[in-house]
Amino acid sequence: VRLVESGGGLVQAGKSLRLSCAASGYSLSPNTMGWYRQAPGNRRELVATITSSGGTNYGDSVNGRFTISRDNAKDTVYLQMNSLTPEDTAVYYCYAHYVSDYWGQGTQVTVSS
Repeated sequence: VRLVESGGGLVQAGKSLRLSCAASGYSLSPNTMGWYRQAPGNRRELVATITSSGGTNYGDSVNGRFTISRDNAKDTVYLQMNSLTPEDTAVYYCYAHYVSDYWGQGTQVTVSS
């Protein structure tokens, strides 16, 4: 299974970014896809997940600002991040669950004040 992330970068506080992650290499679509993030010195934490039927779950720190969506035909998950703050600075990892869990290589998001 391969997860390819894109869309990270440097952005000013208050602005928006959109992350994308495309899954490939498995005969079925992932049951759940999503995003986690890890800032230096911190544990990896939940950002958001979405099931194949569209059920979503958000981390408390992003609820109301971030929106996760999914294109099942493309096995691609998106994360729309609005009203970014410096506290959102982290490496964002794409996640997919089939029978096992799979992770992308991570994409850096840096929010300047």
